[in-house]
Amino acid sequence: MEKKNDKLTVKYGLVWDKLSKKERDEAMKTGEDYKKFIDAGKTERLCVRELVRRAEAEGFKNLDSVKKLKPGDKVYSVNRGKSAVLAVIGKEPVKAGVSIVGSHIDSPRIDLKQNPLYEEGGMALLKTHYYGGIRKYQWVARPLALYGVVILADGKAVEIAIGDEPGDPVFYITDLLPHLAADQSKKTLNEGIAGEALNAIIGTLPEGKEEDKDRFKQAILQLLNDKYGMVEEDFVSAELELVPAGAARDVGLDRGSIAAYGHDDRVCAYTSMKALFESKPAAKTAIALFVDKEEVSSQGNTSMNSRNFANTVGRMIELQEGTCTGFDIDRALALSALLSSDVAAAFDPNYPSVSETRNNAYLGKGVTIVKYTGSRGKSGSNDANAEFVGEVRRVLNAAGVVWQTSELGKVDQGGGGTIAYILANCDMDVLDIGVPVLAMHAPFELVSKADVYMTYKAYKAFYESR
Repeated sequence: MEKKNDKLTVKYGLVWDKLSKKERDEAMKTGEDYKKFIDAGKTERLCVRELVRRAEAEGFKNLDSVKKLKPGDKVYSVNRGKSAVLAVIGKEPVKAGVSIVGSHIDSPRIDLKQNPLYEEGGMALLKTHYYGGIRKYQWVARPLALYGVVILADGKAVEIAIGDEPGDPVFYITDLLPHLAADQSKKTLNEGIAGEALNAIIGTLPEGKEEDKDRFKQAILQLLNDKYGMVEEDFVSAELELVPAGAARDVGLDRGSIAAYGHDDRVCAYTSMKALFESKPAAKTAIALFVDKEEVSSQGNTSMNSRNFANTVGRMIELQEGTCTGFDIDRALALSALLSSDVAAAFDPNYPSVSETRNNAYLGKGVTIVKYTGSRGKSGSNDANAEFVGEVRRVLNAAGVVWQTSELGKVDQGGGGTIAYILANCDMDVLDIGVPVLAMHAPFELVSKADVYMTYKAYKAFYESR
């Protein structure tokens, strides 16, 4: 029988099989650092703060404080505390194009409404409006933490963080006991928990005399006023988010995976940040881009659809050239290339029917190239051109990066998108590439430490190749 020519077939192997002992140790070490990062950045504001803290420790300066940019300079820019740009200036001018790895740092969660506080049934509760594509039944009967900022009547900003420190109370959304859930159990998973039923308990102790009204609500208002100086109207000018309480945890006896809130997409934010910090100087300016509101269609002034990133590129051009026009910005973006660093859906052996196994990402098989996202007939996707996919493939292979390819499940099963199409519309070469995730959009998602490490290596290779 004629021997098969192995050079003709593609093999997507496990990362762990291809790592040396030294690299295995480095992958595990990277996982430990990533856990610290994601625990420090449970909201988009906190994530930006952690990015800036780490960037400043690496010698990055605020772009607003810079008078002139030269090769090797390291700068950052923050947009309204909820999106950010980190840049290492290359040998070529910014107007000649840049290399970007772009992720989003918002995650599905439960936001408080503008008039949230009320009482009923002997308790004080908070009305909420969920943010992004959550499965509502996953957010009940679990401990929740409250984070955010409140702007008081005098303009003072007050930060709130309750639920993750030792001794903190948590918040809680109830679910029906099975003994009384006969009607609920007949509903679909999507209908079983109504959006308007995601009301969180904030207190159960009354204030004042028995004949007083709103005793439970008043008790909470008094506590908020004593600690934060808040009155009820201040909720109107607040951004308060309920997120899962608890730290990132290793999964399995071998500790090879990490469960945490917000892997989508802060795992790609972490790996792009680390890659930028550790990359060798390149010809092109290297940029790590972190944006908000991807989970709600990238709308708003901190999203990828905002002009903020283009304005930041324009500011860098101006600091190099002395002047900058709108055409200079458009031309620079058109000459740039972006890795849209967003997560991919990993194959789940508990739910194999939704996957097309020949075109699905697998946990532990490396960073995942996703040529197109979208739904049905690739609607809403950036379908990357073959030339750019070929360039990225060559870069990854030359750097010894273990990679795989994927799409989002079977055709017509569902779908989704990323920020890729937005920058592709700027006449830029763009490709989605990121970490495979299990239980995406759940309160606790799962990633492999091997994939986190290989994604960092992929982004680093991309930065150094241009």
